[in-house]
Amino acid sequence: MWSPPVSDRVLEEDERPWRIVVRLARESVRRMELARFYLQPRRDPHGPTLALFVASLPPGLSERNYENILVEFLGADNKFTSIGPIYYEYGSMVITYEDASKAVRALYALREAKYEDKHLLVMLLPSIEPAQVPTGVKPLLVFVNVKSGGCQGLELINSFRKLLNPYQVFDLENGGPLPGLYVFRHIPNYKILVCGGDGTIGWVLQCLDNVGQDSQCSNPPCAIVPLGTGNDLARVLRWGPGYTGGEDPLSLLRDVIDAEEIRLDRWTVVFHPEDKQDEPKELSKQLPGSQSEDNSQILVMNNYFGIGIDADLCLDFHNAREENPNKFNSRLRNKGVYVKMGLRKMVGRKMCKDLHKAVRLEVDGKHVELPAVEGIIILNILSWGSGANPWGPEKDDQFSKPNHWDGMLEVVGVTGVVHLGQIQSGMRGAMRIAQGGHIKINLKSEIPVQVDGEPWVAAPSEVVVLKSALKATMLKQRGKVRRRNTEPSMPPPPRPPPPPPDT
Repeated sequence: MWSPPVSDRVLEEDERPWRIVVRLARESVRRMELARFYLQPRRDPHGPTLALFVASLPPGLSERNYENILVEFLGADNKFTSIGPIYYEYGSMVITYEDASKAVRALYALREAKYEDKHLLVMLLPSIEPAQVPTGVKPLLVFVNVKSGGCQGLELINSFRKLLNPYQVFDLENGGPLPGLYVFRHIPNYKILVCGGDGTIGWVLQCLDNVGQDSQCSNPPCAIVPLGTGNDLARVLRWGPGYTGGEDPLSLLRDVIDAEEIRLDRWTVVFHPEDKQDEPKELSKQLPGSQSEDNSQILVMNNYFGIGIDADLCLDFHNAREENPNKFNSRLRNKGVYVKMGLRKMVGRKMCKDLHKAVRLEVDGKHVELPAVEGIIILNILSWGSGANPWGPEKDDQFSKPNHWDGMLEVVGVTGVVHLGQIQSGMRGAMRIAQGGHIKINLKSEIPVQVDGEPWVAAPSEVVVLKSALKATMLKQRGKVRRRNTEPSMPPPPRPPPPPPDT
């Protein structure tokens, strides 16, 4: 018995079975009766694996130790297919599953788990394939620090999740920048929008430094919605002094599209302690940054490095905020607290008096004699203390016009708290001391220091500031600025005494 040949094919996106049946009926009733349509699950465009981000484990363990800890919580039946990347510095990692049901069971098991009395942070990560991104499109990865700017961060994250695909918007409270950077690791060309203050921007750049070499796009350009207190980098890049909540989030996205890419110099600050054995334990615990084998502390500086009175005020504010964080959720209140602390310094103990005698400064290999100062500020950008410009307006002297991409740092001096207030109000500039690309400082006694708003008391040490190999590409707002900025060409407007650095 003869039977017609059979052919199979997959329907195109715009094809409909009923229309095919009608067409076949016109051609042949027999063919119409023999036609069959089958349904089968569509291939997941995101790929066969599911990834979980796991955090809040101790930093610096070995891969084997991390595996053993997780398997103890999961059991052999729910063990992951693979582990990695591992972010050792942060005590976090990504684990992947090829079985969706196992991944879901693991998600719930790890969410209930505690290690050293601390709940693990676990997230199911979305998967974005480069093929899903249309040609010529640069997706936007959004990070929001919901703690910055009172409740403004929470309002922004809700707005951006409505305007964009929610997979593009990440809450930094949940694992920091690493989950978002992992999700975008295969995207060859994208931009980042950071909603937060200077500290938040530094955090995102630091994570990019750690994971960029494993990503298709190692140096995506970053824009800013300023939510912090100081917002000095945002001012220099024309994003304004602070988000007020009255701006349309859609207009912010348009500004990011139109922004121009610029380079930001970054600097490595290395503290070589004279004798780590004698350093008080309570001081060593406060030191930020990474630590090398010889006990040197290594930090990356984006904005400025303060020694003396500026850092002393910053440290007082930092300690007060650590003790009562709920009292420091208003930008205006933070500035008021900082002013009160400055006034108390004027009549209290002079910890930084005669700083010039306790510090030796070398710039580009040459010793620089310091004037009588209580503070030194080393500037990479021309905005400090919430918009002041310590370098001051252009004048005819031996120094060249500075910017944040010339490979040079500016060193200025401050004579005391009153001088800080005068700089902040625009009445005076700081004392111009030096300009150069390699700075060496000898701290002969314990002195307060701060790097990009991270303060502590440094032990006697040699400090070296040199150009970092790490790169940062930033986005600078174009055209007429609706929000006030502090570009180098603009003199700083009158302001109260210096506010605190950003969180």
